[in-house]
Amino acid sequence: MRIALSQLAADTDPQVNLGSVRTAVTDAAAQGARVLLLPEATMARFGIPLGPVAEPLDGPWATAVRAAAKAADVVVVAGMFVPADDGRVRNTLLITGPGVDTAYDKVHLFDAFGFAESDTVAPGERPVTFTVDSVTFGVATCYDLRFPGLFHALADDGAQVMLVGASWGAGPGKREQWELLCRARALDSTSWLLACGQADPSTIGERPKGAAPTGIGYSSLVSPVGEIRAQLGPAPGLLPVDVDIAEVERARETIPVLANRRF
Repeated sequence: MRIALSQLAADTDPQVNLGSVRTAVTDAAAQGARVLLLPEATMARFGIPLGPVAEPLDGPWATAVRAAAKAADVVVVAGMFVPADDGRVRNTLLITGPGVDTAYDKVHLFDAFGFAESDTVAPGERPVTFTVDSVTFGVATCYDLRFPGLFHALADDGAQVMLVGASWGAGPGKREQWELLCRARALDSTSWLLACGQADPSTIGERPKGAAPTGIGYSSLVSPVGEIRAQLGPAPGLLPVDVDIAEVERARETIPVLANRRF
């Protein structure tokens, strides 16, 4: 199956970002992709008030993404913000396209490195999987990468491919941690792992202020045995990749960590 990762540097304006999504969908379809993964916070980058941009899953932004996915016959996974009941928002991955319409609310909130996501974002409560062409996908968002239990749960629910949308915070050692965690979670779950992050905004001349995580790039394809098979740099770009589910089956036979777990 061909999957495309669209690494972009999101604007603060959801309408500008909607245009970027439409372009990415068209480009992914032209490359033969069945699934397109975009970053966390595709709707609007971090570092701005999230409440005013948040919309429900049946609001105009998500509806427009659905229409683009349907027209291109591509399943789109894109980060957005949805109003929560307590006045905060939810950090949501919209998952939509032919035969699929669901969403994942980020479970593990980024209260680390001097940033408190939980001040403005309410946590999700459940893992989410979906199926395209008999391949089962699990989804996760950014800080979720630091919690192997989520990836075990997704594999237990049948996931063979993990899709991670991110807006990874910059700083000393953060690229190394990103790559290590992507490889580790692929190994933990003996699954393909595709991680699509926000591009480094400095590559397009933007320098957002404050502690908000606005991205470092380096979107990656990691094999079920932890090899980085393909990777972008810090700048925006589209990365089409092919995954062979037979590699998952071989990895789980050779390294049966899921079957051998004691705890």
